[in-house]
Amino acid sequence: MDKMIIHMENIYKSFYVGTPNELEILHGLSFDVPEGQFLSVVGQSGSGKSTLMNLIGALDRPTGGSYVLDGLDVAKTEDKTLSEIRNKKIGFVFQTFNLISRTSALKNVELPMMYAGVSQKERTERAKAMLDMVDMSDRLKHMPNELSGGQKQRVAIARAMINNPAIILADEPTGALDTKTGRMVMDLFHKLHNEQGKTIILITHNPELAAETERIITLADGYITSDEAVVKS
Repeated sequence: MDKMIIHMENIYKSFYVGTPNELEILHGLSFDVPEGQFLSVVGQSGSGKSTLMNLIGALDRPTGGSYVLDGLDVAKTEDKTLSEIRNKKIGFVFQTFNLISRTSALKNVELPMMYAGVSQKERTERAKAMLDMVDMSDRLKHMPNELSGGQKQRVAIARAMINNPAIILADEPTGALDTKTGRMVMDLFHKLHNEQGKTIILITHNPELAAETERIITLADGYITSDEAVVKS
Protein backbone atom coordinates (compact mmCIF):
# COMPACT_ATOMS: atom_id res chain seq x y z
CA MET A 1 0.00 0.00 0.00
CA ASP A 2 1.25 3.50 -0.86
CA LYS A 3 2.33 5.73 2.00
CA MET A 4 -0.10 8.63 2.47
CA ILE A 5 1.85 11.87 2.74
CA ILE A 6 -1.32 13.95 3.21
CA HIS A 7 -4.43 12.84 5.07
CA MET A 8 -7.26 15.37 5.30
CA GLU A 9 -10.45 14.32 7.03
CA ASN A 10 -13.60 16.44 7.38
CA ILE A 11 -11.67 19.72 7.05
CA TYR A 12 -13.53 22.93 7.81
CA LYS A 13 -12.10 26.43 7.61
CA SER A 14 -13.87 29.55 8.84
CA PHE A 15 -12.74 33.14 9.17
CA TYR A 16 -13.92 35.74 11.72
CA VAL A 17 -14.86 32.88 14.05
CA GLY A 18 -17.28 33.88 16.81
CA THR A 19 -18.27 37.18 15.18
CA PRO A 20 -21.49 38.05 13.29
CA ASN A 21 -19.33 38.04 10.11
CA GLU A 22 -18.17 34.44 10.58
CA LEU A 23 -17.57 32.95 7.16
CA GLU A 24 -17.09 29.25 6.46
CA ILE A 25 -14.95 28.78 3.32
CA LEU A 26 -14.29 25.00 3.35
CA HIS A 27 -17.10 22.63 4.30
CA GLY A 28 -15.86 19.21 5.42
CA LEU A 29 -13.25 18.21 2.81
CA SER A 30 -11.71 14.72 2.98
CA PHE A 31 -8.98 13.27 0.76
CA ASP A 32 -5.61 11.49 0.92
CA VAL A 33 -2.54 12.04 -1.24
CA PRO A 34 -0.13 9.11 -1.65
CA GLU A 35 3.59 9.84 -1.72
CA GLY A 36 4.88 10.57 -5.23
CA GLN A 37 1.55 11.61 -6.79
CA PHE A 38 1.23 14.56 -9.19
CA LEU A 39 -2.15 16.04 -8.32
CA SER A 40 -4.02 19.16 -9.36
CA VAL A 41 -6.65 21.12 -7.44
CA VAL A 42 -8.90 23.07 -9.79
CA GLY A 43 -11.75 25.47 -9.31
CA GLN A 44 -12.98 28.93 -10.17
CA SER A 45 -11.94 32.03 -8.26
CA GLY A 46 -13.63 31.89 -4.85
CA SER A 47 -13.91 28.08 -4.82
CA GLY A 48 -11.60 27.77 -1.79
CA LYS A 49 -8.40 26.74 -3.66
CA SER A 50 -6.12 29.28 -1.97
CA THR A 51 -7.57 28.56 1.47
CA LEU A 52 -6.98 24.85 0.91
CA MET A 53 -3.44 25.49 -0.32
CA ASN A 54 -2.65 27.47 2.84
CA LEU A 55 -3.89 24.54 4.94
CA ILE A 56 -1.94 21.92 2.94
CA GLY A 57 1.19 24.09 3.22
CA ALA A 58 0.67 24.49 7.02
CA LEU A 59 0.54 28.27 6.53
CA ASP A 60 -2.82 28.14 8.32
CA ARG A 61 -4.71 25.61 10.44
CA PRO A 62 -8.17 24.15 9.87
CA THR A 63 -11.04 25.29 12.11
CA GLY A 64 -12.31 21.70 12.28
CA GLY A 65 -11.29 18.23 11.12
CA SER A 66 -7.96 16.44 11.07
CA TYR A 67 -4.89 17.11 8.90
CA VAL A 68 -1.96 14.70 9.11
CA LEU A 69 1.09 15.80 7.08
CA ASP A 70 3.69 13.07 6.64
CA GLY A 71 2.67 11.47 9.94
CA LEU A 72 2.35 14.74 11.88
CA ASP A 73 -0.98 16.02 13.24
CA VAL A 74 -0.90 19.70 12.22
CA ALA A 75 -3.55 20.78 14.76
CA LYS A 76 -1.42 19.51 17.65
CA THR A 77 1.90 20.89 16.39
CA GLU A 78 3.51 24.04 17.77
CA ASP A 79 4.12 27.00 15.45
CA LYS A 80 7.91 26.66 15.71
CA THR A 81 7.79 23.00 14.61
CA LEU A 82 5.37 23.89 11.81
CA SER A 83 7.72 26.54 10.47
CA GLU A 84 10.56 23.98 10.44
CA ILE A 85 8.29 21.56 8.58
CA ARG A 86 7.40 24.22 6.01
CA ASN A 87 11.09 24.90 5.48
CA LYS A 88 12.16 21.26 5.14
CA LYS A 89 9.15 19.27 3.92
CA ILE A 90 7.34 21.69 1.60
CA GLY A 91 8.61 23.64 -1.39
CA PHE A 92 6.36 26.56 -2.35
CA VAL A 93 6.12 27.94 -5.90
CA PHE A 94 3.87 30.99 -6.39
CA GLN A 95 2.41 32.76 -9.41
CA THR A 96 4.21 35.98 -8.39
CA PHE A 97 7.60 34.19 -7.90
CA ASN A 98 8.14 35.83 -4.44
CA LEU A 99 11.84 36.37 -5.08
CA ILE A 100 13.74 38.89 -2.95
CA SER A 101 14.35 41.81 -5.29
CA ARG A 102 17.78 43.07 -4.21
CA THR A 103 19.26 39.59 -4.03
CA SER A 104 20.88 37.54 -6.82
CA ALA A 105 19.37 34.34 -8.19
CA LEU A 106 22.02 32.35 -6.30
CA LYS A 107 21.30 34.06 -2.95
CA ASN A 108 17.53 33.65 -3.44
CA VAL A 109 18.02 29.89 -3.83
CA GLU A 110 20.39 29.74 -0.84
CA LEU A 111 17.89 31.45 1.48
CA PRO A 112 15.89 28.42 2.76
CA MET A 113 19.17 26.68 3.64
CA MET A 114 20.17 29.58 5.90
CA TYR A 115 17.08 28.86 8.03
CA ALA A 116 17.98 25.17 7.94
CA GLY A 117 21.46 25.90 9.36
CA VAL A 118 23.48 24.77 6.33
CA SER A 119 27.07 26.13 6.07
CA GLN A 120 27.85 28.91 3.57
CA LYS A 121 30.09 26.66 1.45
CA GLU A 122 27.48 23.91 1.18
CA ARG A 123 24.70 26.46 0.54
CA THR A 124 26.58 27.88 -2.44
CA GLU A 125 27.45 24.45 -3.86
CA ARG A 126 23.91 23.15 -3.54
CA ALA A 127 22.33 26.33 -4.91
CA LYS A 128 24.65 26.27 -7.95
CA ALA A 129 23.80 22.61 -8.61
CA MET A 130 20.06 23.30 -8.29
CA LEU A 131 20.21 26.32 -10.63
CA ASP A 132 22.12 24.14 -13.09
CA MET A 133 19.29 21.59 -12.92
CA VAL A 134 16.76 24.27 -13.99
CA ASP A 135 19.13 25.58 -16.73
CA MET A 136 19.89 28.83 -14.94
CA SER A 137 23.61 28.39 -14.23
CA ASP A 138 24.47 31.31 -16.56
CA ARG A 139 22.25 33.66 -14.49
CA LEU A 140 23.61 33.07 -10.95
CA LYS A 141 24.54 36.71 -10.33
CA HIS A 142 21.48 38.26 -11.99
CA MET A 143 18.96 40.16 -9.88
CA PRO A 144 15.27 39.29 -10.31
CA ASN A 145 14.63 42.50 -12.30
CA GLU A 146 17.23 41.30 -14.84
CA LEU A 147 15.36 38.02 -15.42
CA SER A 148 12.35 37.19 -17.60
CA GLY A 149 9.19 35.74 -16.03
CA GLY A 150 10.16 32.20 -16.98
CA GLN A 151 13.67 32.65 -15.59
CA LYS A 152 12.25 34.00 -12.32
CA GLN A 153 9.95 31.00 -12.04
CA ARG A 154 12.83 28.60 -12.65
CA VAL A 155 14.79 30.32 -9.86
CA ALA A 156 11.68 30.01 -7.65
CA ILE A 157 11.44 26.27 -8.44
CA ALA A 158 15.15 25.83 -7.64
CA ARG A 159 14.55 27.59 -4.32
CA ALA A 160 11.50 25.42 -3.61
CA MET A 161 13.58 22.29 -4.26
CA ILE A 162 16.73 23.26 -2.35
CA ASN A 163 15.96 21.50 0.95
CA ASN A 164 14.79 18.38 -0.93
CA PRO A 165 11.17 18.74 0.26
CA ALA A 166 8.72 15.85 0.31
CA ILE A 167 6.00 18.00 -1.31
CA ILE A 168 6.03 20.78 -3.90
CA LEU A 169 3.01 23.10 -3.63
CA ALA A 170 2.63 25.18 -6.79
CA ASP A 171 -0.03 27.91 -6.79
CA GLU A 172 -0.86 28.95 -10.39
CA PRO A 173 2.87 28.65 -11.26
CA THR A 174 2.31 29.43 -14.95
CA GLY A 175 -0.35 32.12 -14.38
CA ALA A 176 1.99 35.07 -15.08
CA LEU A 177 3.81 33.39 -17.99
CA ASP A 178 3.22 33.15 -21.73
CA THR A 179 2.28 29.76 -23.18
CA LYS A 180 5.77 28.74 -24.28
CA THR A 181 7.37 29.66 -20.94
CA GLY A 182 4.51 28.02 -19.04
CA ARG A 183 5.20 24.85 -21.03
CA MET A 184 8.83 24.95 -19.92
CA VAL A 185 7.81 25.27 -16.27
CA MET A 186 5.35 22.36 -16.54
CA ASP A 187 8.05 20.24 -18.19
CA LEU A 188 10.26 20.97 -15.20
CA PHE A 189 7.54 19.75 -12.80
CA HIS A 190 7.16 16.56 -14.85
CA LYS A 191 10.92 16.05 -14.66
CA LEU A 192 10.91 16.45 -10.85
CA HIS A 193 7.99 14.06 -10.59
CA ASN A 194 9.31 11.41 -12.96
CA GLU A 195 13.00 11.50 -12.03
CA GLN A 196 12.84 12.32 -8.32
CA GLY A 197 9.42 10.95 -7.39
CA LYS A 198 8.30 14.27 -5.88
CA THR A 199 4.76 14.67 -4.61
CA ILE A 200 3.48 17.73 -6.49
CA ILE A 201 0.23 19.59 -5.83
CA LEU A 202 -0.65 22.04 -8.58
CA ILE A 203 -3.31 24.66 -7.80
CA THR A 204 -4.72 25.89 -11.09
CA HIS A 205 -7.83 27.15 -12.86
CA ASN A 206 -6.47 25.83 -16.18
CA PRO A 207 -8.10 22.50 -17.16
CA GLU A 208 -5.42 21.79 -19.79
CA LEU A 209 -2.64 21.94 -17.18
CA ALA A 210 -4.70 19.87 -14.75
CA ALA A 211 -5.14 17.20 -17.45
CA GLU A 212 -1.34 16.69 -17.44
CA THR A 213 -1.40 15.53 -13.81
CA GLU A 214 -2.37 12.08 -12.48
CA ARG A 215 -5.43 13.16 -10.52
CA ILE A 216 -7.78 16.14 -10.43
CA ILE A 217 -9.65 17.34 -7.35
CA THR A 218 -12.30 19.91 -8.32
CA LEU A 219 -13.53 22.46 -5.79
CA ALA A 220 -16.67 24.57 -6.00
CA ASP A 221 -17.96 26.82 -3.21
CA GLY A 222 -15.76 25.10 -0.64
CA TYR A 223 -16.85 21.54 -1.47
CA ILE A 224 -15.05 18.80 -3.43
CA THR A 225 -17.32 18.21 -6.43
CA SER A 226 -15.14 15.55 -8.06
CA ASP A 227 -11.93 13.62 -7.36
CA GLU A 228 -10.82 11.62 -10.38
CA ALA A 229 -7.77 9.89 -11.76
CA VAL A 230 -6.73 11.31 -15.14
CA VAL A 231 -7.00 8.80 -17.96
CA LYS A 232 -4.07 9.30 -20.30
CA SER A 233 -4.86 8.73 -23.96
